[in-house]
Amino acid sequence: MNRQFRLAHRPVGAAKETDWDLVTELVPNPSDGEFVVQIQHLSLDPAMRGWMNAGRSYVPPVEVGAVMRAYGTGAVVVSRHPDFPVGELVTGEFGVQEYALSNGHGVRRIDRQLQVPASAYLGVLGLTGLTAYFGLLDVGQFQAGQTVVVTGAAGAVGSTVGQIARLHGGRVIGIAGGTDKCRYLVDELGFDAAIDYKSENIRQALRTHAPYGADVFFDNVGGDILDDGLLRLAHGARVVICGAVSQYNSQTGAHGPRNYLALLIARARMEGFVINDYEDRFGEASEALAQWLADGRMINVEDIVHDSILAFPETLTQLFAGKNTGKLILDLGSAL
Repeated sequence: MNRQFRLAHRPVGAAKETDWDLVTELVPNPSDGEFVVQIQHLSLDPAMRGWMNAGRSYVPPVEVGAVMRAYGTGAVVVSRHPDFPVGELVTGEFGVQEYALSNGHGVRRIDRQLQVPASAYLGVLGLTGLTAYFGLLDVGQFQAGQTVVVTGAAGAVGSTVGQIARLHGGRVIGIAGGTDKCRYLVDELGFDAAIDYKSENIRQALRTHAPYGADVFFDNVGGDILDDGLLRLAHGARVVICGAVSQYNSQTGAHGPRNYLALLIARARMEGFVINDYEDRFGEASEALAQWLADGRMINVEDIVHDSILAFPETLTQLFAGKNTGKLILDLGSAL
């Protein structure tokens, strides 16, 4: 049997357990050109909250009654597809369920020769790493010697952005919540400084750690922290809008930056991006990320919850409570 979470109705504010229906159905039988994946790891991402809303976005919303969208890894257990034999480890958009039927579209094989956990394909070797790579180097136009400020720095994308900037010769300042996270950024990931937004005055701390301003302000948070960052931009700075986790559960709508005139003063630009726009260059980024991971210059930061599919609703809330460090993953414990 296949247990899966389907969207029961569109949430108001933070997603709650009652926003989901737990459905059990038979494991699907593949037709010619299809295969079934037994899912081991589920990626939990802040973007999932946005996917639950109706309205125009960069991807269609999850429909009420549909299996919740999610990326995952797993093993092919039944196959009628010539390119995906039984036993193949794969990653793709499989949904919040224990088994997924696929025709191979958008599915990547996991390279066992890299000798990294399959879960890394949801982190540094997955969309997380690709987002950090293109967001910093292409949208942010980062160059060696520049100062990068990253919000949500202890999260999946933020921790990867900081590491890429560091290994490219940048000065990296992370903004995160809590002394433990800030200590981790500096001591383990090599950030030059970390600011605890829960206990420090962000504007004052940025004046201390970025006296000449931020050349790249990589934002995953939005809200007041973005406003503070706009006041510390270097001349010609680039503000990269990757996400706005502080706004996703708002019941009154997201509020935009109040200090946007700082862009004029600094001759800066603010730009959002969607990682799918770089799909034709994923190979380039994946090769670089795999090399950095293999030679130890980069760490795949994971926060793995080992539990059954039943833990999905509660685990998802950890993202918005700031409890995770790095990529939040639900390990279903499948024997692959």
